[in-house]
Amino acid sequence: MAGHSKWSQIKRAKGKTDAQRAKVFTKIGREIAVAVKLGGVDPNLNSRLRDTIAKAKSQNMPNDNISRAIKKAGGEIGSINYENTVYEGYGVNGVAVIVECLTDNKNRTAQDIRLAFDKFGGSMGVSGCVSYLFRNCGLIVIERKEGTSEDEVLSILLDSGAEDFSASEDVFEVITDVSNFHEINSTLEKHNFTILSSSLTKLPSNYITVQDTVKFEKMLDMLDDNDDVKEVYHNGLFA
Repeated sequence: MAGHSKWSQIKRAKGKTDAQRAKVFTKIGREIAVAVKLGGVDPNLNSRLRDTIAKAKSQNMPNDNISRAIKKAGGEIGSINYENTVYEGYGVNGVAVIVECLTDNKNRTAQDIRLAFDKFGGSMGVSGCVSYLFRNCGLIVIERKEGTSEDEVLSILLDSGAEDFSASEDVFEVITDVSNFHEINSTLEKHNFTILSSSLTKLPSNYITVQDTVKFEKMLDMLDDNDDVKEVYHNGLFA
């Protein structure tokens, strides 16, 4: 993968979700509910649900929890009223930030997100103010086991249509097009790779070094702690 590795950012997020697993599972359950409402309970016929299940598994959500969430959503379709909302703005040092939410009260959520920006030296902007700096893609991180060569992994990925690939000491990172994200996930599973993280994401075209890391991380923490926040993307690079 060209450019700076994203694994440092993923590790930060993973460490936080490990400490707050119940909150993470609740958020993923909400995503499953919305996916079921939009496309039904069969992941083979519902690509959004299929991708959400992949995300749930990469967060170590047990299969029983996933199945219960799908069944529950199937029985509550009429009462599910979450909406997707996206907020954009700038954090400290001019870092571009995108916040994706699922909410049943857009006014409340907008106020909460604006407060997080304002409290820690940022500013919430208008729709489209930073989204042009990001591209939609799939990001899969797999464990690099002893004896696994880069050429071996690269051969598998090229055959499955991966877009980009990079290797570090402990992981391989795979960038996919949104359209073949699920297929490449399945291919890696069939070859018995351990998937550490798997999600549709937004990758920035450039990065900005975060000078005030304490303030920026506090803003990210406040956003992550908000039950309405689904994902936070940014182009900050921690020195």
